[in-house]
Amino acid sequence: MTSRTDRLRRISPRTKLLLWSLPFAVALFVFAGCAKKEPEVVPEVSVQVTAAKKGDVSRIVAAEAVVFPLQQAVITPKISSTIKSFAVQRGARVRKGQLLAVLENADLSAAATQSKGEYEQAEGAYVTSTASSIPEQIQKAELDASSFKAAADAQKQVAESRKELFQQGALPRRELDAAEVALAQAQSQYQQAQKVLDDLRRSGKEQAVKSAGGQFNAAKGKLLASQAALSYSYIKSPINGVVTDRPLYPGELATANQPLLTVMDNSSLIAKAHISQAQAVGLKKGAEAEVRIAGQDDAIAGKLSLVSPALDPGSTTIEVWVQAAKPPDSLRPGMTVEISITAATVEDAVIVPNNSIFQTNDGANYVVVAGSDNLAHQTTVQLGIRGVTETQITSGVNAGESVITSGGYGLPDKTKIKIEAPEKNEDADTAGDKSDRKTADSSDGKTADKSGKKTAGKSKSSGTEKE
Repeated sequence: MTSRTDRLRRISPRTKLLLWSLPFAVALFVFAGCAKKEPEVVPEVSVQVTAAKKGDVSRIVAAEAVVFPLQQAVITPKISSTIKSFAVQRGARVRKGQLLAVLENADLSAAATQSKGEYEQAEGAYVTSTASSIPEQIQKAELDASSFKAAADAQKQVAESRKELFQQGALPRRELDAAEVALAQAQSQYQQAQKVLDDLRRSGKEQAVKSAGGQFNAAKGKLLASQAALSYSYIKSPINGVVTDRPLYPGELATANQPLLTVMDNSSLIAKAHISQAQAVGLKKGAEAEVRIAGQDDAIAGKLSLVSPALDPGSTTIEVWVQAAKPPDSLRPGMTVEISITAATVEDAVIVPNNSIFQTNDGANYVVVAGSDNLAHQTTVQLGIRGVTETQITSGVNAGESVITSGGYGLPDKTKIKIEAPEKNEDADTAGDKSDRKTADSSDGKTADKSGKKTAGKSKSSGTEKE
């Protein structure tokens, strides 16, 4: 007995502690083995889904544009003159050919009257020349020449007689001078008559008519020139439209080739834009288009009227025109607008919302499909035409499959999901938030569901930024 007590005393304190705690450890192990094992909690994410469907999808090209009139005339006078009067004010609607302004034109009017008289005189001479015959003209010319020759001979005799009397002192000097002057005139008339006779004999009727015709045409040209100069003082509109600018006032000097009036035809406006080469692929003249004014909900229908055949050398972009045939009064030249052009349309295609499409780090496109097993499945897809709100899927997803539109971005494959109906309005949102708060207060398991819902909302926002 004593030896046993001594052996126990020789045991170290640490060994004693182990010996004493061993029964308790065995009892704890037995109790833990007998207790029921709790199941592992699997996280669940709330998502919203939309079924892939069959429908039409269009590729839309959008760009900012500036509005211009299809026709515009900056009217400049051809002559410099004082402005006599204006017939229109700024903002007035005018017709093609309507009188807009009158310049001072008294000198031009006088020149036109003189030219008209010369023209009428030349016209009469031409008619007389073409109506008469050459034999008659030659006969008349011969008679004229003979008459003038006889008169010249008689006057010569008178002059010689007076010269003799003057030398004898029987006649004053002034009478001799008068006789010599009369002789000179008679000889000149005879020479002219003889020249006319020689010309008629040499050229004949054809040349006479040609000469008269040339004089007539020259007079006519002078008349037309004077009338044109007079017409330049009357400023008329070359197009139908509205007077948008009138910088001068009556009494001021209108300088040639300087703007006097501006007329715009705003019955048909065009929106000009520059787009990239990639955007211009597939665009064709006549394509459907829309024009939107900032702050207005209703779009203005239009047509693609021009796709430039060449690139802009400065920006390497392509200029396009969208024409609005019947623009409203709110659309004005000079405005900046947004245009949308339908580049291509595919009918009966499999389409999904744009916010359901994501990209991997290597650039592959994928959607998250909500499976019948309540799990999320990442599915790689091939895209076709991308529209404003929906995109064509050429492979990877079939019509009728449910794709996740909210909560899918960044969601791991095979994640357990809970499908929620989309919230309709703010009242429903408020009711949902209250319900979530009640659920969070009631149990920890429901709190995990609410956390999953919040995570889904953040994923949707991230997905939008990704796109």
